[in-house]
Amino acid sequence: MATQSPPELRRILRLFRPYRARLLLVAALVALSSIVSLASPFLLREILDDALPHGRTGLLTVMAAGMIAVVVLTSVFSVSQTYISTAVGQRVMHDLRAAVYARLQSMPLAFFTATRTGEVQSRIANDIGGMQSTVTTTATSLVSNFTSVTAAVIAMFALDWRLALVSLVMLPFFVWISRRVGDERRRITAARQRKLASMSAIVEESLSVSGILLGRTMGRAPALIDGFASESRELVDLEVRASMAGRWRQSTIQIVMAAMPAVIYWVAGFASASGHSLVSIGTLVAFTTLQTSLLRPAVQLLSTGVDMQSSMALFGRIFEYLDLRSDIEEPERPVPMPRSEVAGEVRFEHVGFAYDAQDRQVLDDVDLTVPAGTSLAIVGETGSGKTTLGYLVARLYDASSGRVAVDGVDVRELSFADLSASVGVVSQETYLFHASVADNLRFAKPDATQEELIAAARAAQIHDHIASLPDGYDTLVGERGYRFSGGEKQRLAVARAILRNPPIMVLDEATSALDTRTEREVQAAIDALSAGRTTITIAHRLSTIRDADQIVVLDAGHVVERGTHRELLERNGFYADLLSRDAVLEPVA
Repeated sequence: MATQSPPELRRILRLFRPYRARLLLVAALVALSSIVSLASPFLLREILDDALPHGRTGLLTVMAAGMIAVVVLTSVFSVSQTYISTAVGQRVMHDLRAAVYARLQSMPLAFFTATRTGEVQSRIANDIGGMQSTVTTTATSLVSNFTSVTAAVIAMFALDWRLALVSLVMLPFFVWISRRVGDERRRITAARQRKLASMSAIVEESLSVSGILLGRTMGRAPALIDGFASESRELVDLEVRASMAGRWRQSTIQIVMAAMPAVIYWVAGFASASGHSLVSIGTLVAFTTLQTSLLRPAVQLLSTGVDMQSSMALFGRIFEYLDLRSDIEEPERPVPMPRSEVAGEVRFEHVGFAYDAQDRQVLDDVDLTVPAGTSLAIVGETGSGKTTLGYLVARLYDASSGRVAVDGVDVRELSFADLSASVGVVSQETYLFHASVADNLRFAKPDATQEELIAAARAAQIHDHIASLPDGYDTLVGERGYRFSGGEKQRLAVARAILRNPPIMVLDEATSALDTRTEREVQAAIDALSAGRTTITIAHRLSTIRDADQIVVLDAGHVVERGTHRELLERNGFYADLLSRDAVLEPVA
């Protein structure tokens, strides 16, 4: 695999740019710590070569006090730089998490229908979490160890250049080994993160309420357990490989570096025995002390390089998400449309839509107008484009051709805030958070008062049920609302929409999964929601739309009929045929 390209490295460094002042302070503390720590071998040399042999107790006291001061100062510098670098690293991680989450929030609905939820969660949790050591300690460790190694090498040459050359002859070989190990770990890390994402997806899908229900009722729990165990075993293998990658090669480096002081003693002793004394005893001890102090930062520096190469796989996965481009972007200069000024007219002007350029047209040349304050019902066979047409109004998708306009303004020219304030959606699958009833309702209007919550719930015909619960509006709804029946969840969704009070409502088959009695209750809530606003109903059960001001029939993305319920019945065409197959409503002349 090719090494990381400079542009990507520069991109990583840009993450730290907002904190460069604090990073400069860290670098200064690291430099001071490294310089101060180098004083110890020279103080030791003075003690061994001068203070002790000549009985200079004053010099001995000063040198000993200096060695203690070095330890105190380096400790203070170390704690300070650790605090600052950790704080900077955590803020960089926050910036990454927030940036990825914001990018995902801007993605179109099509992205999430094509991506497993567990994969998305893994990018935020596992990948960014896996970079924690890199962004919090690795950068500081790199600077600290590099500075320590550089300072130690300079000091070694200052003590004796010949011994310094002997000590550093193996350094290029060590760097080459570390780069090989880094490349290997980077490949393993990428595979490990993919496996973690797969496991996250399995957990998300199989341990949700819906997943548990499906698994148990289908008798698939043992198979799911075996599948998860298999993924986990593969992850174990990858974790072991990641941990052991290059371990023997790294150990070889440590063995050689740890043996260098013995080599220096051997060289000096051999020279002395030959009558060619290289250095004094004090210089020799000071030099080997420097070698020992060089061992730890040198090994850590090489290991840090390996860790950084491994983390490139994680950065690459995060940058993939940050580089995602949404087909639905907010306009640079949106047309202002305050909620109070929206009349609610919706126009579909020769609208065409396909999910992909190579896909068939889901909608083709749809041209119709929904006057402000009126109701439109969209009916048709499954796959005829009903939901897609409704979702174009809320700009969950963008038209491939033509335009959708609200009060004459293309929805692509409106800000997301103005559009969401003007267009509300109640879908067939009601989503409720694992929070209280009140919190779920306030998701539509965070500053809603208790009186507003109650008024919305009354209009949606759900207040009495909420009031009967042990904790009333403070009752937890449970994961995905499983403490409530389908009809109750739909009425909560309607109450939420009433609370938001948009002038245009899109109702996506909101009663299709309900029994007849519950449907009537939810329909009463929907009627309250629809009063005084433009309503577009995507209908599966035709019993809910016979009073619509206008009904359009879609067939393979084309409008094949339009009119009122009675007009369409009299034509005895597509609509009449659909109605005859509807099990809920018998044809009425």
